Amino acid sequence: MEDSPVDAVLLRSLLESEGIECAVRRVETRMQFEAALEEAGIDLILSDFTLPSFDGLSALKIAREKCPGVPFIFVSGTIGEEAAIDSLKEGAVDYVLKDRWSRLPAAVRRAMREAQERAERRRVEEELRQGEELFRKIMENVDDLVTVQDVEGHRVFTSSSYRHVLGDPAALVGTDAFAEIHPEDKERIQRIFGETVATGVGQRAEYRFLLRDGTICYIESQGSVIRDKDGKVTNVVVVSRDVTERKRVERELIVAEAKFRALVEQAIVGNYIIQEGTLVYVNPRMAEILGETPEQIISRQFLDLIVDEDRPIAARNLEERLRGQVLRAPYELRMRRKDSRLIHVEVHGVLTEYAGRPAILGTLLDITEKKRLEEKFLRAQRMESIGALAGGIAHDLNNVLAPVLMAAELLQDELSSEMGRNMLETIRASANRGGDMVKQILSFATGASGEPVVIQLRHLIKDMAKLVQDTFPRSIQVESRVPNDLQPILGDATQLHQVLLNLCVNARDAMPQGGTLLIQADNVILENISVRGREGPPSGPFVLLTVSDTGTGIPAELLDKIFETAFTTKAPGKGTGLGLSTVTNIVQKHGGFVEVSSEVGKGTRFKVYLPATAQAEQESAQAQPSELPAG
Repeated sequence: MEDSPVDAVLLRSLLESEGIECAVRRVETRMQFEAALEEAGIDLILSDFTLPSFDGLSALKIAREKCPGVPFIFVSGTIGEEAAIDSLKEGAVDYVLKDRWSRLPAAVRRAMREAQERAERRRVEEELRQGEELFRKIMENVDDLVTVQDVEGHRVFTSSSYRHVLGDPAALVGTDAFAEIHPEDKERIQRIFGETVATGVGQRAEYRFLLRDGTICYIESQGSVIRDKDGKVTNVVVVSRDVTERKRVERELIVAEAKFRALVEQAIVGNYIIQEGTLVYVNPRMAEILGETPEQIISRQFLDLIVDEDRPIAARNLEERLRGQVLRAPYELRMRRKDSRLIHVEVHGVLTEYAGRPAILGTLLDITEKKRLEEKFLRAQRMESIGALAGGIAHDLNNVLAPVLMAAELLQDELSSEMGRNMLETIRASANRGGDMVKQILSFATGASGEPVVIQLRHLIKDMAKLVQDTFPRSIQVESRVPNDLQPILGDATQLHQVLLNLCVNARDAMPQGGTLLIQADNVILENISVRGREGPPSGPFVLLTVSDTGTGIPAELLDKIFETAFTTKAPGKGTGLGLSTVTNIVQKHGGFVEVSSEVGKGTRFKVYLPATAQAEQESAQAQPSELPAG
């Protein structure tokens, strides 16, 4: 604050010549001074003692009120000794006479340094205050029992949580911290406390505590030391927790474990534990399934019990579980009993710990009879699908044969004419078309499945698209999209034909008012994915077959159930609930898996992933119709 612009310029030049970088704002009235104080970033105030319309002491008073942390230095040529002393009493940090300006840089540096020290001290004091407040609040609200003890074991602080155990925390200060410990545990805890003081290393301990009402509670404590500046242990902080409930649960778990073991031993499902590929436990039921005794099976390699063809699947699943991957659905394997009989089993395992080491706890269910029934279900489902299409087929066959009958009638008189020849051509074309349709149905109806062969799905998709286009209601538009470079797969063409047909029939039933049915195939590469029911390779080239419709959709709560055997949403007599179960069974046999997504009112999309093969495509791989058995 200076009324002389010249002095202000000289003052700034002096400071900068001494290496003090500064941005200066000059004011000379009270209004200007108060306005300047409202701005942020003021580090120092230099003020003349006497100004024409204002005075330095008034400016000092205002500065102490509005920005008390900013140092204030008087720079004046008129201030006397008494006024200078008064200014220092009022809060100025220094004064410099204008005829001794050489003192100003040093005074500024000292004032700035002291201001920074004061600010740092205030910051530290505030952090300390906040820390103490935080510690107080924590100690008031913490559930754990916290006490600070001297090296003799006397309490010097106890948290508020002690109120519920031993009464008023303040009354516990100065008391013996070992007084309430059970006599049988006291000597051990005193020894541990002494070791903590001597070594400076906190220890964990569990002991019994005698409450005032005579009851016993179990306490778990962890100690840590406080040292002075010389490193000497002065106090021990003990954080304790009431673990009475945990001890009760542990006792109950021991009893429950004994009961559980008894149940497992008598279970109707096989149970086993595998460590490093070796069976370390099997229950009697699993031994019975395999036709042996538990003693004969324990210590054997789990994979040795599985047929050679299924060992890669089992090995892959064991590896994935050991990595912690959770596979929600069980998977199927074939095993060989001691009597050499082949059995089908359903296996499910989870990662656990046994005897302190990672292990797989699994269940094994004999589904041999179920597999036999499923084979019957496949045949029944095939017949059901044909029956569902019979009405449409009969209708279209009538339409196809109508020109034949008409041409035959007209040919009686017109055979020699050009029209007669045209009619004859119509007869031939219609007959060929009807023959193609019958061949498709006959090929599917045989149900024969042989050895897996190389299949090009685009042929199956082309035939299926033609079949459903000819037999489904005209209100349903059928589209197919298949790339020319679609990779071949290895499998059974007839079974895959059934997969396509079942999905298409479901799509038809979901569009009673019409819509669009899309059959699409693509080449895809998969990398380590987890899909419900997947037994195929976790990664590599796949052929993705997609069947989507624009029908009614499936409610979200039913999506997890639609693949279950005998589950159906159709009216009685309209379906058996085997269609999608059949689809998943066939796809899994081909090493693939199925995904489904749906939105009510918009439609459903089924994605069938089938492993691609590097073998060359064979023309014989296409489904060839065979003759139906006569009789």
